[in-house]
Amino acid sequence: MRRIQAGILGLGLLWAAGTAQAAKTLEVYFIDVEGGQATLFVAPSGQSMLVDTGWRGLEGRDADRIVEAAKKAHIKKIDYVVITHYHRDHVGGVQNLASRMPVGTYFDHGPNRENSKVVNEDFADYEKVAGKAPNHVVVKPGDKIPVKGLDVEVVTADGERIAEPVAGAGQPNSYCEAAKPRQDDPSENARSVGMLITFGRFRIVDLGDLTWNKELALMCPVNRLGTVDVYLTSHHGLSQSGSPQLVDALHPRVAIMNNGARKGGSPAAWQTVKDSPGLEDLWQLHYSIEGDKDHNAPDPFIANIDEQCQGKYLKLTARDDGGFEVYNSRNKYGKSYPAK
Repeated sequence: MRRIQAGILGLGLLWAAGTAQAAKTLEVYFIDVEGGQATLFVAPSGQSMLVDTGWRGLEGRDADRIVEAAKKAHIKKIDYVVITHYHRDHVGGVQNLASRMPVGTYFDHGPNRENSKVVNEDFADYEKVAGKAPNHVVVKPGDKIPVKGLDVEVVTADGERIAEPVAGAGQPNSYCEAAKPRQDDPSENARSVGMLITFGRFRIVDLGDLTWNKELALMCPVNRLGTVDVYLTSHHGLSQSGSPQLVDALHPRVAIMNNGARKGGSPAAWQTVKDSPGLEDLWQLHYSIEGDKDHNAPDPFIANIDEQCQGKYLKLTARDDGGFEVYNSRNKYGKSYPAK
């Protein structure tokens, strides 16, 4: 009898362990770096990927905010750092971060393509860090970032995009009929590394600061990405990006805007996201002073209300069935989005 009971107990423990493992989630921290980007993904496997590092200087403010998010996520190392492009609000914090936390591998699109004093300076400082790292990888469209437990596909890099649609995508994009190209953007923004991150049935897209014409090349005449659950707004919600051909075709349930108080969140771009078919909610890292009451999300959905803020974050927790929750660290407000 004792052996039978022990066997039953053992099976019960195995079932409980399996259930606990199956219940593991993807956590995403949208860190406030005042109008730049620093987004921390922590996979159920425990591996981590940081997309961009915020601004340089500022006594290490942005690196400190990244480290704090890492502590909340119970990680002591960043396995992968992806630099979308070499503008100061994305790559500037690399040196400060490297002095505070171990980093495994750096990924980027290759050489700097923008000849300006500031960008050249930031790129040179980045190379000093990435060049000394254990691993440094230049990615191209179609490559994968090997985060265990996630599928992270590079869809744009160095001005190029994937030639073939991702699995399940490729349908004609009806929104392209109204597409109006703009003057080509010669800056690093157009070179952004963009990624589609998939966890089971959950999908989130991050295209860095990819600009208008490159969005059209990615999404027209066919939608190469399909639909997503969450859209991290391109270029902080600036009107140089976020075309209806991209946003409407992605058909996100939720959009998260990594704007600052005085950067991003422009009324026109904000409205495009807000009007996207099927959108349930738009969350913001900051109340946009450049906007007005009608072009900002309601208070519960904004992480930082005042211009001089404490750098509160938004956290997304996703399950492999496609359901997810978003939590606002400022007011402890959270909302659940059940799987469909």
